[in-house]
Amino acid sequence: MRVLLKMLVLVGLMTAWLSADAQSFRQRGKLTEVQHAYAASARWGDFENAWQAVDPAYRQEHPMTDLEFERYQQVQISGYRDISRRSGPEGTVERQIELRVINKHTMAERTLRYLERWRWDPEAKRWWLVVGLPDLWNGE
Repeated sequence: MRVLLKMLVLVGLMTAWLSADAQSFRQRGKLTEVQHAYAASARWGDFENAWQAVDPAYRQEHPMTDLEFERYQQVQISGYRDISRRSGPEGTVERQIELRVINKHTMAERTLRYLERWRWDPEAKRWWLVVGLPDLWNGE
């Protein structure tokens, strides 16, 4: 009887562990999907679509004007490379990105780094970018 009880407890613990691991696996899969879509939007110059990956709370606090979106039309992303990934603060995931940016007017290309920070939203069951779009002008 005691052995049976121990086995039931062990099976219960393993089921809970596998369920949590499966949930984590699904979340990582969703993160990969949203990061690929975001990167594709940036590479194709569709920053209005990329803006949809930004956390709604951030968008509300930092609304983008038409003029700001127009400024993104002055550049072309010629490279978008994932440099590193790591766990960030408060359960976020950080991804260091190297961007190659071409100014369409001067045809000058430059390289800059951008830190993406993504958070999981359990209610919406999706990941949000919590740092906004990259500053491609570095304060210029």
